[in-house]
Amino acid sequence: MKFPNKKYEVLYADPPWQFTNKRTGGSLKSGSADQYQVLNETEIGKLPVPDICADNCVLFMWWVAAKPEEALAVIKAWGFTLKTMTGFNWVKRTQGGKLDFGMGFYTRQGSELCLIATKGKPKRVSASVRSVIISKKRQHSQKPHGVRERIEELYGDVPRIELFARDRTPGWDSWGLELEDD
Repeated sequence: MKFPNKKYEVLYADPPWQFTNKRTGGSLKSGSADQYQVLNETEIGKLPVPDICADNCVLFMWWVAAKPEEALAVIKAWGFTLKTMTGFNWVKRTQGGKLDFGMGFYTRQGSELCLIATKGKPKRVSASVRSVIISKKRQHSQKPHGVRERIEELYGDVPRIELFARDRTPGWDSWGLELEDD
């Protein structure tokens, strides 16, 4: 799918991180590799993201706890400066309302984190957005409702795009391999 020829002030990304061990889809029919096409951090970092960034731009990017250095390498490759690794902290609940048990190499991961990084000096318009989101899990890797609205509240009605999108959202441009062409 072709990248747009437009500049954005807000990027929202959920990269399809590649794992190489058996428990996360390296060779068994499990994990993200069985759900969608995955990319390693070098492939993610080589995407033409810098070409679509306005001079003042903010990135919200979900990262996996087992790959903090890879997440930092991607934002550096895209030309961003890290502001926080914990811009959003999604505390997951099961459909029954219990805390999610999750997977993990050391402790069971019942949450996911979204970092915030910037280029230039994007202007935050609201200081009242909270970082913690407590929400039920949805489909594999599908993020909780309300994140886009929080981003809009933080940075206002500016050109924005969701990268690695699975569906289209009104008011947002979308790019992703899972989107159907119009």
